[in-house]
Amino acid sequence: MDTLLDANALSRLKWRCRRGMLENDLFIERFFQRYASTLTQGQALGIESLMDLADNDLLDLLMGRQELQGDLDQAAVRDVLALMRQRP
Repeated sequence: MDTLLDANALSRLKWRCRRGMLENDLFIERFFQRYASTLTQGQALGIESLMDLADNDLLDLLMGRQELQGDLDQAAVRDVLALMRQRP
């Protein structure tokens, strides 16, 4: 799970992360600008879990208005969410 993503996997992940809400896209774009070259397969799984959320639920998590709960409260998801929440 600590294996870095190859270019194809990274490209697919970026495509999967396209959202319908601009605010989410801004968080996600900033995240990829900072961390794309160091993303691991485990982090990719965490991102995939976040992308299963509705746009409003994802934004609440990114803004810190909500915290992870239930099945979503996993180490990989917490790690990625913390990175996405970092301010410039």
